[in-house]
Amino acid sequence: MPPTDESTDAGIARAPRADPGSGSTDHAATGSDPRPSTDCEDTLDLRLTDELIALFAADTGDRDGAGEGTAAYGTPDGAPGGDLYSSSYGSSGRDPYGSPGPFPVEDDLLDQVGGWGPAKTPAGVFQLVPVRSGRDVALVHRWMNDPAVAEFWELAGPETVVEDHLRRQLDGDGRSVPCLGVLDGTPMSYWEIYRADLDPLARHYPARPHDTGVHLLIGGIADRGRGLGSTLLRAVADQVLDRRPACARVVAEPDLRNTPSVSAFLSGGFRFSAEVDLPGKRAALMIRDRALRDLL
Repeated sequence: MPPTDESTDAGIARAPRADPGSGSTDHAATGSDPRPSTDCEDTLDLRLTDELIALFAADTGDRDGAGEGTAAYGTPDGAPGGDLYSSSYGSSGRDPYGSPGPFPVEDDLLDQVGGWGPAKTPAGVFQLVPVRSGRDVALVHRWMNDPAVAEFWELAGPETVVEDHLRRQLDGDGRSVPCLGVLDGTPMSYWEIYRADLDPLARHYPARPHDTGVHLLIGGIADRGRGLGSTLLRAVADQVLDRRPACARVVAEPDLRNTPSVSAFLSGGFRFSAEVDLPGKRAALMIRDRALRDLL
């Protein structure tokens, strides 16, 4: 499936759709047709045992020293610091809204996404900033009510719809972390970084331990259709592989009908692996392999 277009659209790798009847959401239940899901076991309802959580914590604890040579919250060696980030979302781990506290980094199941720090890309300096519900709901709500976004994410409606969607992740066990994508100090995209091997998606493909999934939407119309999605997908996938040593693959499952989205993943270093039937959609399983990252 060769890429036909470097552009990306707002519906990249559609996020979980809230089930108004059960209050649950499923990362795998995607697509624009509101077909009823037969998969009632939700990502955030699959509770881990205390023993398994302890095992994951011990695994990440063994790698605490892997980030030597970086600042406390992940500013890369040689990356601009200080003044460049002093008033932006990338301020060396500080809250861009003025709070003296660092971004939350307790999401051990994903090796502390909040501490990954900024990355240089051809489009500018980019950083994933974990969402804070009271601070960011209005912005994400506006993006979700864009018709191009709503077609695939299905989170349009009152602000409470988005707030509930974010809260289920923020109150979870850290297997899914919602983030703003901040480019040169400006929030311009919404991301969900999640443990695909702990997600219902894992029932639909041969998952491996620590597989990490990504969902993405580009917020502004002006940022769509010019290859920016591909650039950021490559940057975020590389951050996952750099910051999560146990992860060998980054995965995504955009709707097959969303040609610009599939193309963006292909141009961003992912390969097409298979077509998979998920509740609500037929998806393209996209994979970026650690072993092939320098070849694609």
